Amino acid sequence: MNKIKIDDLRNVVKEAYEKVKGIQGGKNADYIPFLAKIDPNLFGIAVCLPTGEVIEAGDTNYVFGIESVSKVFTAVLVLKQYGAEEILNKIGADATGLPFNSIMAILLEKDHPSTPLVNAGAITADSMVKPIGDSEGKWSAIIDNMAALSGSELVLLDELYKSETATNFNNRSIAWLLKNYNRIYDDPDMSLDLYTRQCSMGVTAKQLAIAGCTMANDGLNPVTQEQVFDPELAPKITSLVATVGFYEHTGDWLYTSGIPAKSGVGGGVIGIMPGAFGIAAFAPPLDEAGNSVKAQAAIKYITQKLKLNIFRNNTIEIEM
Repeated sequence: MNKIKIDDLRNVVKEAYEKVKGIQGGKNADYIPFLAKIDPNLFGIAVCLPTGEVIEAGDTNYVFGIESVSKVFTAVLVLKQYGAEEILNKIGADATGLPFNSIMAILLEKDHPSTPLVNAGAITADSMVKPIGDSEGKWSAIIDNMAALSGSELVLLDELYKSETATNFNNRSIAWLLKNYNRIYDDPDMSLDLYTRQCSMGVTAKQLAIAGCTMANDGLNPVTQEQVFDPELAPKITSLVATVGFYEHTGDWLYTSGIPAKSGVGGGVIGIMPGAFGIAAFAPPLDEAGNSVKAQAAIKYITQKLKLNIFRNNTIEIEM
């Protein structure tokens, strides 16, 4: 059994912050005007344990755009509402091997959108959110689910929402192409707007760490003690994240880090270590695939230093 002392975990989080904060490279997502002007020097790491304790370093309370990390939250919601089998049939659970906003992936796999963690599947997931046909009711379900997972309410960043809406031409094409293949289950424009809004929610690294721990803790929020989703869904959620969390770089990510994680172009990354903790890191500059350079480096440092890996033949236990 891989036992880790809590003090060692605290020290490694601090080490990771100090070693990674000076890393250069990458750039903010400049195709979204709001994100382009975020301070590129912001950086934070947070780890949440099943006890509810959060270990933090850096800018963990800075509110940034959740962006594609929100796809994990909505995947949880539709899994709760429909069950694992129906999500597999209506969306899928396969990696596309292509960029997150690929239209080609839809053309190649017109029988389903592949996964709720790329743009096409996420727009489909929003179309499935109940109550069908009720934009306000759907939005309430989406933000209530986000709050339940993260233990506190998230806020809509109105300027980011306007910026996203003004530049989401590719996603508009995706929504209507899905309609053409009968793979969107509510009004396409409504579904796209819901997707754009969910990506424009503001979140902190601390909130993401708590959400990650809720997923790692079989759906039990460690802070609020609310059972957010059925424990049987936990491995389904983790497998989705493991399969496509870093898009076309997911295999490299798992090979080097050993932890299922999901990135967003706002600079956030959420990681799930089942049974042990949730982890999040945030820094705006991204690599060419749209993943935060510093957040990746920080999480890799922690997992490698502590020899944590979901593929190891052992059980992880945090000693208090």
